[in-house]
Amino acid sequence: MTLERIDARPVLLKLNRPIRARIGGVSDWPVILIDLHTREGIVGRSYLEPYLPNAMRYLIAMLKDLSDALKGRPVAPADLYIIARKSLHIVGYPGLSTIAVAGLDMAAWDALAKSAELPLCTFLGGSIGTVPAYNSNGLWLIAPEAAEEEACRLREEGNFSALKMRMGRAHLRDDLAAFEAVRRGVGEDIHLMVDFNQCLGIGDALLRCRAVDELGFEWIEEPLLYDNFDGYAKLCDALRTPLQLGENFYGPLDLHRALQMNACDLVMPDFMRIGGVTGWMRAAGIAGAAGVPMSTHFYPEVGAHVMRVTETAHWLEWIDWVNPVLQKPYAVRDGQVVIPDAPGLGIDWDEDFVRSVLVDL
Repeated sequence: MTLERIDARPVLLKLNRPIRARIGGVSDWPVILIDLHTREGIVGRSYLEPYLPNAMRYLIAMLKDLSDALKGRPVAPADLYIIARKSLHIVGYPGLSTIAVAGLDMAAWDALAKSAELPLCTFLGGSIGTVPAYNSNGLWLIAPEAAEEEACRLREEGNFSALKMRMGRAHLRDDLAAFEAVRRGVGEDIHLMVDFNQCLGIGDALLRCRAVDELGFEWIEEPLLYDNFDGYAKLCDALRTPLQLGENFYGPLDLHRALQMNACDLVMPDFMRIGGVTGWMRAAGIAGAAGVPMSTHFYPEVGAHVMRVTETAHWLEWIDWVNPVLQKPYAVRDGQVVIPDAPGLGIDWDEDFVRSVLVDL
């Protein structure tokens, strides 16, 4: 196949449960819908979630530049990944450069698997099946008294056996009260993860993480700023609960460096930062060689497919924030994300809804 052009459209979606974290809140979720057109008529699809609406204008401009630069080239994801990264390396790999390349990469893999008439997981050498997931659609920094009911609703949304909650309230006692409320609601058999969303300094992190160290969490996620690997290494030594890091790894080398520094016990790359499917597969080789469990961050459709071929696959993070723009959102049954038996990623846009949420930049 030959790449003809890349179209990118910005949409803004309302979150059913707005993000409320110590570092900020979000009610409107920006998404860039990407269509990679080939001369043969196959369209590869992907999307990006850049957190900030203003970031969409810059990413769309970069995707347009990549479209112009790559027109006429074969749709070979590994080659496109290298060419696209090299074209942007002068401004640095971290940040928007990697994110734009990731959007291209995910769409290219979708197109290539579609051309073979295979689901992406099968095209990569795996098989269609289910992937264990935890519900990450809520339990932000809401009042502790509201956490019990919300935890119950989150569990029932897909009969989940695992949920993620957030901590980082002004007072530790309120975080502990929220935990007690969640446990009261869902019982002892539900797996719980906790995310601090990078809101703590090393002193406060030691205090708070030690306070929750015996509560039975599956992991403690990002208590410090994401790039403080020295601080994370100190926390790893001080805690019994596994430390989770990785949604802010910009490319596989960041993951390698974190493991070399013993900065985490678990890793959970984000597809737009790790470099799409190609970046994930390279990172998965590093995690697999080290025997480190690997979970996903956002992008559950792509994540479900690659987890089927990831040696140390752990948990898939389930969020449904992009479901409104999909014709057929992925299903969750008994806490498992179900991969559809369809070529590529199996996603198509609901164009009527998309037109209603398109934004001008």
